[in-house]
Amino acid sequence: MSTYSAKAADIEKKWVMIDAKGLVVGRLASIVAMRLRGKHKPTYTPHVDDGDNVIVINASKIVLTGRKRDQKIYHHHTGYIGGIKERSAKSILEGRFPERVVEKAVERMLPRGPLARVQLGNLRVYPGPEHPHEAQKPETLDVGAMNRKNRIA
Repeated sequence: MSTYSAKAADIEKKWVMIDAKGLVVGRLASIVAMRLRGKHKPTYTPHVDDGDNVIVINASKIVLTGRKRDQKIYHHHTGYIGGIKERSAKSILEGRFPERVVEKAVERMLPRGPLARVQLGNLRVYPGPEHPHEAQKPETLDVGAMNRKNRIA
């Protein structure tokens, strides 16, 4: 008996919607990363994109535990000498694109490489409750009910 290896033609991708209101960022990101990679399926194959398409709504209402909201710093480099810039999580969440906190958390939980970039393309994050993917009929996944530590009300 040989090990099963999924082919691109055999894969069925589902659409999953997660409401991030009151959820802890790291716990949400680990579940989303697992769904994007397809590790929740028995047919998981490491070198094939067999994960689901994930929609995260209400990303601006996520929760950071402890004092991370004020103390967590996100760095980026402009490309110029001495061009390292930093922003706190609070300034990003109160800014124009609060969904970037969730996107970065999920991105950093995926392995680096071409496959991870494709899998990250299956993630859609929206700051409010509206999303344009009603035609795909996404299933709702209640992350808060999976573990009592996932939700802080």
